[in-house]
Amino acid sequence: MYNYKTVFYTLGTLQIILGVFMLIPVIIQLIYNELDSGFVSASIITIIFGVLFFLSNLDHNKTIDLPQAFILTALSWLSIAIFGSLPFIFSTLNLNFTDAFFESMSGITTTGSTILTDLDNAPKGILLWRAILQWLGGIGIILMAITLMPIMNIGGMQLFQISSNDNAEKILPKSKEVSLRLIVIYSLLTFTCAVFYKLFGMNYFDSLTHSMTTIATGGFSNYNDSIGHFNNSLIELNATIFIILGSIPFIAYIKYLNGDKKIFFKDSQINFFVKTIIISVIIIFTFLIFQNSENGFILLRQVIFNVISILTGTGYVTTNYSDWGGFPLIFFLILMFIGGCAGSTACGLKIFRIHILYKYFVIQLRKYIYPRGVFVLKYGDNVLNEKFISSIISFVFLYVIIFFIITTLLSISGLDFITAVSGAATSISNVGPGLGGMIGPNGNFSLLPDFSKWILSVGMILGRLELFAIIVLFIPSFWRRY
Repeated sequence: MYNYKTVFYTLGTLQIILGVFMLIPVIIQLIYNELDSGFVSASIITIIFGVLFFLSNLDHNKTIDLPQAFILTALSWLSIAIFGSLPFIFSTLNLNFTDAFFESMSGITTTGSTILTDLDNAPKGILLWRAILQWLGGIGIILMAITLMPIMNIGGMQLFQISSNDNAEKILPKSKEVSLRLIVIYSLLTFTCAVFYKLFGMNYFDSLTHSMTTIATGGFSNYNDSIGHFNNSLIELNATIFIILGSIPFIAYIKYLNGDKKIFFKDSQINFFVKTIIISVIIIFTFLIFQNSENGFILLRQVIFNVISILTGTGYVTTNYSDWGGFPLIFFLILMFIGGCAGSTACGLKIFRIHILYKYFVIQLRKYIYPRGVFVLKYGDNVLNEKFISSIISFVFLYVIIFFIITTLLSISGLDFITAVSGAATSISNVGPGLGGMIGPNGNFSLLPDFSKWILSVGMILGRLELFAIIVLFIPSFWRRY
């Protein structure tokens, strides 16, 4: 029988932090004369539960083993989504629990799908809370990718261990120091992004909320037309730059500060990520330039922004790309799966897995051509063995299987083919908008049946937590082993 005091102590701490953050929108409510008791009530309830968990587990042993790492990962995100829905429930929006939970889960997983139909006139406190959820989700996934996921050996994430001495018996002693530096870097990037948004034309409130959802690659905006509402090339440029900065491995920033000034140029993930962006932009722009009589510069601007937004799972939009035709939609569907870099706020399969599989298949082809040749698969400075490759292949296979399961369930709930397919892709890849008229760039998820919303919510947390972190909890043999 395991002692889960460390797990519940940590959950209590997270609940207290979440409850404190719920008080921040109260300041905005006072400024805009929208004060009500919603956020205060939600904060009190959340903090009370947090304090109970915290105080009842003070005698925890400050260590964490593998089963505890898995259950902590799942429960922390689930509990934050549940309690994060309280401000929506207590607000003047009159949301039921399904819609409130969907919005909260979409926020904390930095998905960006929304059920709110009139963002332009939504309460400022709610708009800020949506941004806070995505901001917290962004830093949360970075910290988890650096500390927990490598020791959980999920789909090749062990490649990003800070130290080769990491093990499942105790999280790195220096992880607190690393986490603190990551939080400082994340906060500085957010602040810098906000400053430039303000300089380029946003008001203070919009620059604050959009900077939080930009660096978190979350995509929640204050307007129905997303970033396209501003129709400002400088704002789009700023968003593009900071989306990319949020989508590269945050450990690279620490390495840069430690003296490795060439890390951004020599890192395999970053290089392949940039190449993917360039190639994708060229493909879409070349297709559209022969199909469209629109101004070439405006078209290129739209292509660059929307390609980067979809690839990284941000979900901001500046135009209705559903009107671009069949090929761009299929291409965008593929980009949804790819995602950004591991150890960043981006989502999807992650660039490193795609890159490694590409290298692996190239080596297999060479083995057919040169049967006696000896080929070594390397990624950066790491030599990858067959066990590691099988881990990545099994992850990708499971990813595809779950995508088809979600698509099937959405179809059963009554959704059309495009909505079901793109809804499944956008949930498991944490992108935000889907394709088609209902959940596309000019739509939202409000008209979906409640069953569909719950299926999509499950897809969001599965995708955000790298699938295995949730699924393994339901496998009896895993618990028997420990």
